[in-house]
Amino acid sequence: MRSVLLTGAAGFIGYRTAKLLLEKGYKVIGVDNLNNYYDPKLKEYRLNLLKENRNFKFYRLDIENFEALKVVFEENSFEGVINLAARAGVRYSIENPFVYETTNSLGTLNLLELMKEFGLKKFVLASTSSLYAGQPMPFKEDLPVNTPISPYAASKKAAEVMSYTYHYLYGFDVTVVRYFTVYGPAGRPDMSIFRFMKWIDEGRPVEVYGDGTQSRDFTYVDDIAEGTIRAYETETGYEIINLGGNRPHQLKEVIRLIEEYLGKKAEIIYKPFHKADLKATWADITKAREILGWEPKVPLEEGLRRTVEWHKENRDFLREITLP
Repeated sequence: MRSVLLTGAAGFIGYRTAKLLLEKGYKVIGVDNLNNYYDPKLKEYRLNLLKENRNFKFYRLDIENFEALKVVFEENSFEGVINLAARAGVRYSIENPFVYETTNSLGTLNLLELMKEFGLKKFVLASTSSLYAGQPMPFKEDLPVNTPISPYAASKKAAEVMSYTYHYLYGFDVTVVRYFTVYGPAGRPDMSIFRFMKWIDEGRPVEVYGDGTQSRDFTYVDDIAEGTIRAYETETGYEIINLGGNRPHQLKEVIRLIEEYLGKKAEIIYKPFHKADLKATWADITKAREILGWEPKVPLEEGLRRTVEWHKENRDFLREITLP
């Protein structure tokens, strides 16, 4: 049985990736610190579902802690590492940049050093479309992304660069996957789709930063999990690959669809656009198609329908979730 170390296993994307790896017959060594950046009840919900599978083994620890992380390498045998552990969120990174640097940059370095020590070569790093701020669309991976406009984006750029260094020095096979606005069931409550559903369903005003015409290349989480695993299973040398929906949608359209699927009307409050946000994102996924044989399968309409159905089925639980 193939086995893999997956960090951030209780996170939104980490959970779906772990679930799909288990379905594909992998043994998954999961790591997560279950921090309180958003309500830990949601992370515990995901984690409990993973623990139902006997091929999932879990360690509660922070990848910033080198010695604790080393124990995981000592106690287990796995072929490679998928690093999905990260401090995410553009706006909160402005309030607390230090934790973004220590988790996203130092945490990645810890993993790379331990891979070197234990003789592992395959590394997948989750990165972000936030790096493309100010670049022409659709965003291509060879664009210069040297002017990040948030500490979050800067910390992810640092992780990408350090990963290249270990590829160059030690022959690591590194695939960096840049995610574009991931959504789906059991998603992150700091992200717009989760918040919009909760607010509309509970009859609370919907807060939109900007006029609602800003657009995102929304990508359904199952597509992202599949692309991440293909990145792990493909030898690339060192490649940066976009995983995106390849079709931007305005926030106004997202709200309209959620209203339709919930059967409720939204009261919208418009607030000033945040300077650290991107006005639009759009992934060029040519490399994903050519190198990974990947492209998204779930259109926004279907993905939102599935997400709203999950929300309806879990209303009682979701009422207890506190939004960050």
